[in-house]
Parts: sequence; C-alpha cells; structure tokens
Amino acid sequence: MAVNQAGATTGRFVYGPIPSRRLGFSLGVDILPYKTCSLDCIYCQLGPTRRTAIRRRAFFSAREVVADVRRALASGGKVDVISFSGSGEPTLNRNLGGIIRSLKKITRVPIAVLTNGTLLTRKDVRRDLAAADIVVPSLDAVPGAVFEAVNRPHASLRAGRIVQALALFRKEFKGQIWLEVMLVKGTNDSPAHIRALKAAIDRITPDKVQLNTVVRPPAEKSARPLTARELERIRRALGDRAEVVAAFAGRPRTPAAGDLKGAIASVLRRRPVTAQDISASLGCPLEEVAAALRSLVKEGTIKSVRHGRNTYYEPA
Repeated sequence: MAVNQAGATTGRFVYGPIPSRRLGFSLGVDILPYKTCSLDCIYCQLGPTRRTAIRRRAFFSAREVVADVRRALASGGKVDVISFSGSGEPTLNRNLGGIIRSLKKITRVPIAVLTNGTLLTRKDVRRDLAAADIVVPSLDAVPGAVFEAVNRPHASLRAGRIVQALALFRKEFKGQIWLEVMLVKGTNDSPAHIRALKAAIDRITPDKVQLNTVVRPPAEKSARPLTARELERIRRALGDRAEVVAAFAGRPRTPAAGDLKGAIASVLRRRPVTAQDISASLGCPLEEVAAALRSLVKEGTIKSVRHGRNTYYEPA
C-alpha cells in the first residue's frame, strides 16, 4: 500500500480519501471484483454489467480487508467516513457485516454503505447493514416498467418488493438512511413517476432523500442529466426530506507526495474523475495532477472522456 502525505492510499481494497458530495472526505473500501452487481443501470459510471448477480459470496479475505483499512487509518490522513462502495453492489459480499463489525473495534470513524438496496429483501443482508452508521440505498424507479428501463435488474428482482424491504429496514435500522434517487432525463423524471416515487418515500421515511443526476460518463450515452432547475422542481415535489446533492466543497488538503500516478490509477479504477476531483482527493496541486494525467494518457494507461462541460479520466 502506497501512502502520500495527505493520507491518500493505493491499497488493494482501500482508495482515497476522495471528496464525496455527500460524505465529506471518504475512505473508500471496495470488496468486490470489478462490476459485480445485481443491476445494469443505464447511468452507471463504471460501464455495463456483463452479467447481473444476486448470489452472495466471500470474494476476498475479510482479514485482509480489515488490515488494509487499518493501515490506511494509521497513515494519519483525515477521514470523515469509511464508505463501502466501488466496483459494484457491496452487499453481494457475504462478509460485509463481519468486516464492518471488525472495523468498529478499531475506529470510531463512521461507517457508511452505498447500496442499490436490491438485496434488502434478505434478512441476512439487513442484519449485515445494521452494523453500519449510515446506509445510502438507491431507489430510482417504482413502477416495474421504469425500474426495468433505468436499472435493468437481475430477472428475479421486483421494484415493489424492494420498496417493501426498504420500509422494513427503516423500522429495524437505528442509524441514518439517506435514500438516493438518480434521475435520468426522459426516463424516470415524469410527473407521474415522481408522484409514485413520493408515495414510496413516504412509506420508507428515510432521514434524507438525495437527488442526483448523470454527472459522470454513463454506461449508455442516451442517459442524459437533468438541469438544475428540473432537479429543484422535483425536490419541491418530493417534500422536506429531499435535497439536491451539491458539488463537493471540502476543506483544503495538504500537498501530496509519493507515487502520484499510482494514487491516480487507484482512484480511476473505481470511478471516472476530473482533474479537480483528483487534486482535492490527493492534496496535490492541480498543475501536477494535470501533468501526471497527460503522462498517463500518453502511456495509454488512461483516457479522457468529455461529458457535458467537464473532462473525466478513466481506465483506457
């Protein structure tokens, strides 16, 4: 594991801390092989899911994951939250609950799990997530036809059962639930769907409803973002719990040192990012990041992709 002076790490299971619009500086924990997911969402920044899955497996050694996180925390970098996210749906790892409980023994840093919520119908998954402090499930669509269009789920999954499971989990879970809704223009943003979504939200009663849209290069080019005005209109329709996820505005970071290219590559393996994202995450001047990115593009390791007004970088 490489560590720079800002505390950014390049471990097998750990990456960041990276700036999160919701969580502050987040130390990411990735416990899945790349793109292991129960959904094949049209907006996914990781690209298409070759084959959706619902079977839980122990993909990696839980002990090695905990050791990787322990080393990252010991590096001295400021971490606001430890978040399970990355290469797919984290609840597909059957060791998730044990890993979280082990981390609780070594740190007081809050633990969050970003999940698509599809496996909450299972009691063992709800039990595993109960160990976290914050659970951020997604709910993009309520009627089955819209669910199919946006999320392209595993054949066994049903939107109605997922809503029912989210409502049950709310009754069981003592921590915070921040429900994320990813809105795709012309697909799940109609007034009729927003009304159905509000009825589901009222049933689930999450602590927050966080509205997002397609801000990074999606799996399908047809997946287009909503405007700020459209997002605000939907926020008002969904009520007081709803908020539009704002751009990250974190505190300054100290200058980074060490293997800058390696640190950049570690972040890019999990999601497309801009040069500004990398600069904030790694605590490195934007000019140095830009130079490293140009070098990596020239080497053929990464590529740049235009999305909207921004340039993102991702693995070649």
